[in-house]
Amino acid sequence: MTTQVIFETTLGDITVEVDHEKAPIGAENFVHYAMDGFYNGTIFHRIIPGFMVQGGGMLPGMEDKPAGDPIENEADNGLKNVRGSLSYARTMDPNSATTQFFMNLVDNDFLDHRSKDLNGWGYAVFGKIVDGLEVIDEMAKVETTTRRGHQDVPVEDIMIKNTRVIESD
Repeated sequence: MTTQVIFETTLGDITVEVDHEKAPIGAENFVHYAMDGFYNGTIFHRIIPGFMVQGGGMLPGMEDKPAGDPIENEADNGLKNVRGSLSYARTMDPNSATTQFFMNLVDNDFLDHRSKDLNGWGYAVFGKIVDGLEVIDEMAKVETTTRRGHQDVPVEDIMIKNTRVIESD
């Protein structure tokens, strides 16, 4: 089964494909939130050119959108944080990912799993962009600021207007 999620954003559409085989927990979690419409109305709240764009958990005004329970970190699945890959954001706790994700603008191998300890856990890749890479490249060009204690926040909101899930055999 192939599952794609289309993000309709204020800058254009991004289509991602999740990897059910190598990241079953992360893929299922992400698809669940997408099907429930959780991401609709959220913003890309952290953009660092030459690194990544992050979204999936903040509303306009940098309000946290309440999420469910954290999932197990699958960063040791063999998938790499390369340009266009989709990974879970988390806190210092390796098993703290919920809804927030980031899309790598470049190859970020320093985020890959190296060991099962605090310093080496890495960030779990669970999918990749299959269409719309140019949209995240455009995001990387926007002006950012500090807002409500958060750095690298776009001055003008980049919103996920709608999310569609397409499953095929």
